[in-house]
Amino acid sequence: MTSTSTDAPRSPGRPRSVRADEAIVDAALDLLAEGSTIEALSIEAIATRAGVGKATIYRRWPGKEALLLDALRTLKGPPPEPAGRSVREDLITLLTAAGRQPDPRAVRIMPCLVPEVHRSAEQHRLYQELIEPRRQAMREVLRRGVTTGELRPDIDVEVCMMMITGPMLMHRLLRWRPDIEDRELAERIVDAIFAGLTDLTTRVAPGGVHSAPADSAPANSAPADPAPADSAPAGDGEAVR
Repeated sequence: MTSTSTDAPRSPGRPRSVRADEAIVDAALDLLAEGSTIEALSIEAIATRAGVGKATIYRRWPGKEALLLDALRTLKGPPPEPAGRSVREDLITLLTAAGRQPDPRAVRIMPCLVPEVHRSAEQHRLYQELIEPRRQAMREVLRRGVTTGELRPDIDVEVCMMMITGPMLMHRLLRWRPDIEDRELAERIVDAIFAGLTDLTTRVAPGGVHSAPADSAPANSAPADPAPADSAPAGDGEAVR
C-alpha cells in the first residue's frame, strides 16, 4: 500500500502543520461531545474523523492520553492572568473563570468525565494534570497574600482553595442560582471566605479597602484603670466607722 504524503516521514526542519493539529484536536473533542467515552475513544477513530493517518497523530503525540490532555486544555482555554494588585481582586478573577467553558462542546464533555475520573486511575491523573495550572495560579495568589500581609500567616492554602472554588463549581454543575451573575457570585464567595483569611485587625472590606472591625479598640489605646477595691462610691460622705 502506498502511504499518503500526510503520513510520509517528516524531513528535519519541516514545519508541523497547524491545520492538521487543529483538525486532530477538534476530531477528538467532537467524538467526546457525541458521546464517546475516553476508554472507547481510539486513535483510529480520531484519525478517521480528522482525515489524517494514524502516523500523523503519533508524530505529534506519544499516545491517546497526551492527545486528550491537549484537547481538553484547548476545550477549557488558558487560565486568566491575575492583575496582581490585590489578593481579593485576583481571587475574584480566578473564581469567575472556574468551571466556565468557552467551547459549547464542554457542556456535553466535562460532566461525562466525572464518572471516568473516579473509575480510572489513568483518567484521574489526566484530570489532575488538566486542572493543576489553575490550582497553581490560585495557590500563588494566596501565598503572595501571606507574604504581603493581606492574609493571615497560618492559613491552610490547600483547604482555602477548596473552600473558594467548591461553591462556584457546585453552582456551575447544578445551576444553583441562575439569577446571579458569575462575577457577582465570585465576589460574594470571596468576601464571605475572606473574613476568615485576614487578620482580625486588618479586615478587607468589599472593594479591597482595609478596615478594622467596628467593635475593636484602637491598637494603641490603654485599658482604663480599675477602681480600687476599697474606694468609696462617689457622693458618699464620711466613711462608716
